[in-house]
Amino acid sequence: MRVLTGLQPSGDLHIGNYFGAIKPMIEAQNENEMFIFIANYHAMTSSQEGKNLRTNTLKAAAAFLSLGINPQKSIFWLQSDVKEVVELYWILSQFTPMGLLERAHSYKDKIAKGLNASHGLFSYPVLMAADILLFDSQIVPVGKDQIQHVEIARDIALKVNNTWGEIFTLPQAKINEEVAVVVGTDGAKMSKSYKNTIDIFADEKTLKKQISTITTDSTPLEEPKNWQNCKIFSLAKLFLNSEEQEELKKRYEKGAEGYGHFKIFLNEIINAYFKEAKEKYENFLANPQELEFYLEQGANKARKIAKEKMQKIYEKIGL
Repeated sequence: MRVLTGLQPSGDLHIGNYFGAIKPMIEAQNENEMFIFIANYHAMTSSQEGKNLRTNTLKAAAAFLSLGINPQKSIFWLQSDVKEVVELYWILSQFTPMGLLERAHSYKDKIAKGLNASHGLFSYPVLMAADILLFDSQIVPVGKDQIQHVEIARDIALKVNNTWGEIFTLPQAKINEEVAVVVGTDGAKMSKSYKNTIDIFADEKTLKKQISTITTDSTPLEEPKNWQNCKIFSLAKLFLNSEEQEELKKRYEKGAEGYGHFKIFLNEIINAYFKEAKEKYENFLANPQELEFYLEQGANKARKIAKEKMQKIYEKIGL
């Protein structure tokens, strides 16, 4: 099964990103043909600062490789390194009704949040369709807010296929219903927008500060604590097996420990879990040539497939 995922270089990754999207993607590498790219063209809709985009792109590449994306198992590249996607974006635009884009929820939501009403933002779903269709993607893992974009890609592919014959594979959106919402330090969904994150690659001082902001109730230290509604427990269980979770529940129910003790415990298990990834991450940032080697290796593989696909399209369209 060919699976395609695009990830925007939108700053520091947090543990909600990891358990919600990155970990399932890494595990899927053993079962599927994975196509994973850093969507730096897409990121331009929200940031036009070139230096920041370049920095965030390299940091994102370092992060994903450090966390477990295997360039020997998956094709991993920068979106901008495969120019065919922009060419296909223009071709697909000829088959995209204005009404289809005007109905896109994401555009309306982003405008409401203050983003500029640019053509790039408006036509974002067409570029996403090009990403998907260029590689004959069968499955596209997305959040619920992105389902409509995959449906738009299907609609555009059907129009092209009705005109030229069976050129494109029709993609299917996949939502992992088993992935629970990761709560942030305030109890809402963890999100950079809410400033309630616990960052994966934060230094020790920052990590300790982020964990210290987790809100708790006023149960006295000596009394039993309610683990069912505790944000610290909700986060800690992500890193624990069933036996370890039971041990932590007993500590809550026994009493004699305050929430400060459980925050220290959470700090320790997060540090231990990501210790190896952090070391790899720092090494990549210190040696960007190694990082660029893997990205170029992936881009070469992606370009080969993209060029073969575009050649078939040229023959149909007359280019």
